[in-house]
Amino acid sequence: MKNQVRLTSAALCLFLLFCFVKSQAQHSADIGFEFQAYPTGLIPGLRLEVPLSEHYVASFRLGYNHIRHGDAGKHEDERGQGWGGTIGLKRYFAEGKKGWFAGVRADLWFNSIDWKDNIGQPDEAVGNTDIVVVQPTLELGYCLRKTESWFLAPSLAFGREWNVHTDGSPTGEGPILLAGFTVGF
Repeated sequence: MKNQVRLTSAALCLFLLFCFVKSQAQHSADIGFEFQAYPTGLIPGLRLEVPLSEHYVASFRLGYNHIRHGDAGKHEDERGQGWGGTIGLKRYFAEGKKGWFAGVRADLWFNSIDWKDNIGQPDEAVGNTDIVVVQPTLELGYCLRKTESWFLAPSLAFGREWNVHTDGSPTGEGPILLAGFTVGF
C-alpha cells in the first residue's frame, strides 16, 4: 500500500508539472506521444517539449514502463511495470526544431517487479521487489516536420539504469539501449 501511495503521488506530481509547464509554454511548444522499446521492455508516454531558445528545448515525459527482463536480471524470470517520468535537454542542429538533434535525459521510474527462481523445481522461489530506478541517457534523433504543426521524430538513446532504492530482493540493472519515436503537434 505504501508503494502504491508513492507511485500515485509521483505520477500526480509529474502530471501537475506537465500541465504547469504546458500552461506557461509559448505556442511553439510541442506535445506528443512517445514510444521507446529496449531489449527487455516497452515505454509509452506523453511528451512535452518547451523551447528555451532557437536551438534548445526542455523536454518532459510521463510514462509507463512495461518490463520483461526474463533471465537478463538477477533472477531466472523478472517481469513487472511502473510509472515514471523524464526531464531532459535537447539541442536541434537546424532552425525550426527539425533535422538532427542530440540530448541528455534523466528518467525516474517507480517499478514493481515479480520474480521467480528455480522455475519448475520443488524449491521454486517467487517474490516481488519494489524499486526506484534512475536512468540517465544520451539521445540522438532526427525530427521530420511534415507541416508547421505535425512532426515525427525517431531516436536512439543509450545510458544506464541504477536501482537507487530496493524493497525486496535485488533485481536487474545496468546499461540500456532504447529505440523509439515521438509523434505529435
